[in-house]
Amino acid sequence: MNLRIGSRGSQLALWQANHIAALLRGHGHTVEIEIIKTTGDRLQEVTFAQVGSKGMFTKEIEEALAEGRVDLAVHSLKDLPTELPAPFTLAATPPRVDPRDVLVSVKYHSLHALPHGAVVGTSSQRRRAQLLALRPDIQAVEFRGNVDTRLRKLAEGQVGAILLAAAGLDRLEKTEWIRERLEPHHFCPAAGQGSLGIETRKDDAATIAAIAFLNDPATCFAVTAERAALAALGGGCQVPIGIHCRLAPQDEAGEWQEIFAVVADPATGKAIRIHHESRRSEIGPVALGQLAAELLIEAGAAPLLEATANPPAGASA
Repeated sequence: MNLRIGSRGSQLALWQANHIAALLRGHGHTVEIEIIKTTGDRLQEVTFAQVGSKGMFTKEIEEALAEGRVDLAVHSLKDLPTELPAPFTLAATPPRVDPRDVLVSVKYHSLHALPHGAVVGTSSQRRRAQLLALRPDIQAVEFRGNVDTRLRKLAEGQVGAILLAAAGLDRLEKTEWIRERLEPHHFCPAAGQGSLGIETRKDDAATIAAIAFLNDPATCFAVTAERAALAALGGGCQVPIGIHCRLAPQDEAGEWQEIFAVVADPATGKAIRIHHESRRSEIGPVALGQLAAELLIEAGAAPLLEATANPPAGASA
């Protein structure tokens, strides 16, 4: 079968598209990749808060999918909205890689080693908020651009450190300045972080069947729970919500899973966190995600969600 992949043109996006293309070719398919420039790619110097983040990395790719110019799209799953437009479906989630955030620095070996008043670059409200919760003395600044651009700015000394997703640096083999991989119970990743999402047209049975082998059930369970929690909380990829589901590390039999979640205010650093464990046989992923959202609300997250959804006039991104 001839399959056409739609992808952003960044180095990381093309790595991801080529990775999926290689797997598809290994199953006997012929594959082409079409590079599509998205709103998020065009507006590199504008903050996410100024343009709104919903679909900013997916809209143009979905248009190509709807028009039949491509058959599937490869996304970083954390960039894909929890509610897809009616013609589309999330057809596969391949095995997840390291979902954690990382501290990247030339000089400093950990988050706690950063000096008082250090400047840290991040484009993510979620990372900004959790950084402030852990280190209220640190100044977080808007830091956009592709991975190479951000690493160059770091090397030039524009900031003392940056926060990025481990997955992107690992995939691009740019790990030399990773100083600390931040554990989810302290620094909760975005829903879907570390996972790819393969989007297709909902009615394209042939393509869905052709890519079915790419789906990893364990990854699918975890990210379905995370995205269900995010949807229940009304969050997008730039709302300061962290959610991470995984098998409980101490459970060798794989019968228990745990879910972490946090809502934090990027203006004050105030954070509400929950952690819940349950048997995989007793609750499905959607119900688990919805339970995590309920636990956050019960713990007092509602005012924070309202405040971050409606920041005061002039509030910084």
